[in-house]
Amino acid sequence: MRTGPSSVWFIMKYIQPVLLIVLAILALGCATKTPPRTVPQVDLPRFMGDWYVQGGIFTPFEKDVYNGVETYELDDKGRIQTTYTYNQGSLDGKEKTFTSVAFVHNKDTFAEWRIQFFWPLRFPYLVLDLAPDYSTTAVGTDDYKYLWIMSRDPHLPETKYQAIATAMGELGFDTSKFVRVQHTPGVDKSR
Repeated sequence: MRTGPSSVWFIMKYIQPVLLIVLAILALGCATKTPPRTVPQVDLPRFMGDWYVQGGIFTPFEKDVYNGVETYELDDKGRIQTTYTYNQGSLDGKEKTFTSVAFVHNKDTFAEWRIQFFWPLRFPYLVLDLAPDYSTTAVGTDDYKYLWIMSRDPHLPETKYQAIATAMGELGFDTSKFVRVQHTPGVDKSR
């Protein structure tokens, strides 16, 4: 069989993307750790609304986060529309916004979601800690790579933050990678 420019084009256009997807799926399936346990139950409507990101282990897309706010809205199809807004680099830096959609994966507890930033990939998103009054939460990934500690108040007392961070460390998250998020003093950016 002869290969020429058209064969190379076919391989690059059709086969390479399929191979990359297969490799990504295989890599995800090679997790050696048991996923962290979620909270026993989440009242989904009560969980909706604004959450101020206080700290955690962030994705590479979240560099120099200030005034981070994650907003959840339950739509009429049962999907959770998410909007993450923050200032980059400083308290008054350029505002960045990311949107995604989450789908409830565990309909018994409502504590395990799959979040989709782009089709067709969905990533595990676990509610790992939740105060009884829904004033604080911690959400993370099943591979312990990413974690977000959040509260309803932009100015969470340091003792409460440290208690949640300690609990997440006990679950297996690497606390040496935690980054703290600052919020503008006296400003409530909730919608």
